[in-house]
Amino acid sequence: MSTIAAIGTALVGLSALVVVVVLLRAMPRATFALWAAVMFFVPVWVGAGLGNLFLSAITVVTLVAIVALGGDLRLSVVDLLMAVLVLLAVAQAVLGVVEISYSVTTVLEWALPYVWGRLVLSRVPASFIIDCLALCAVVAAGLAVVEFITRTNLFTLIPFDNSLYETWGPLQERNGILRAEGAWGHSIALGAALAMSSSFILASRWRPLVRVLALILVAGATTLTLSRIGLLTLVLVVALTLVLLPGIGRTVRIVIASAGILSGLVIAPFIGRVLAGAGQEAAGSAGYRGTLFSLFKYVRLFGSAPSFKGATVGGDYLGSFAKSIDNTILLTGLRLGWFALAVFCLIIALIIIPALSPARAGTASIAVTATAPSLFAVALITQFGMFFWFLAGLAVAQQVMRDAGSNAGPGRQSRGVHPVHFGEDEAAVPVPSPAPRRDPLLPGGSSYDV
Repeated sequence: MSTIAAIGTALVGLSALVVVVVLLRAMPRATFALWAAVMFFVPVWVGAGLGNLFLSAITVVTLVAIVALGGDLRLSVVDLLMAVLVLLAVAQAVLGVVEISYSVTTVLEWALPYVWGRLVLSRVPASFIIDCLALCAVVAAGLAVVEFITRTNLFTLIPFDNSLYETWGPLQERNGILRAEGAWGHSIALGAALAMSSSFILASRWRPLVRVLALILVAGATTLTLSRIGLLTLVLVVALTLVLLPGIGRTVRIVIASAGILSGLVIAPFIGRVLAGAGQEAAGSAGYRGTLFSLFKYVRLFGSAPSFKGATVGGDYLGSFAKSIDNTILLTGLRLGWFALAVFCLIIALIIIPALSPARAGTASIAVTATAPSLFAVALITQFGMFFWFLAGLAVAQQVMRDAGSNAGPGRQSRGVHPVHFGEDEAAVPVPSPAPRRDPLLPGGSSYDV
């Protein structure tokens, strides 16, 4: 291709991108719906290469969404810590003490979705975000059930000639039973994503019966992933939501709690039989995660850990962990050092602490809080990591807006921040309030009940 042709192609592509951004800016709800659909239903191996850099579809859509809906942002301490974490990753890569791929992951898979989560509430109503994520989770759960029954994953029928497809494309089994994974590339990723989304189902504006049935479907699909992490996260999310999220009807709480107990009586024996049948594979999986903690001694203050190939602990060869470390906390330390790990943990802690108060808890912060323990047993694989960091950003946005509303004082609540209450056994309905003046090009308000 000649230079002139290349320049012409680039200009056409840039012009098309500008048109897309303008259209998406005029349709913030459609923008978020598009992003959510890509997150739940487009595998990470679908994307395009940019030189030596591969950009997954969800990364591209997230970047475009930020450009389209970006606006003013009230900074918080967590935002500053996130900036420090990114700066540490990039600076250490420049100094050559951290691999470039680690800094790219921090920027594209952690910081980018976090920023999107921080921005989206300024343009899209919280109620729409809740309903949209709940709907995507229900559809994904339905597809997971179909996958389990038919033993066919429709998303793996989208082959791409890249390493991501080779890694995440093959289907998993446990004790000869297919583990549902949907478009998430791994059963643990799907299970965790469905579990985190359960809080949004409970907080949606759907009728109580629909919410209960949707939650049962999601719980069933999570069970079909045969992931202990997914099931544990689901239990924690539902329990914290029922206890901390204000306004859920008493009848709904009783029905969900009762259904949870009955489901546990059915699910526990099923999972127990599967794990017992898996025998050495399941036991080895648990033992592997326990042995991983011995690698903490290799973490440096700054920079990546040295190679531990050839090293042994108690007779166990640690080199087998070189390519697979199912522990986000440990992996962050090994890749970026103790200082970066401390910043990482502080970010998560500052999201969790407010979430433990019913006065400040929201769906996003509850999801992050319930998922935090699993970070010691799973890496931020496929789009699960991006979804986690998006919810982290959304949780911070909720807390910032809530604080802004509180600081405004009685009768002077911050613009765009209106309380949302749940009627007894009714779906979430915003309390009527005078509509604030809005730029006609910026439709949609926001509430802090996310």
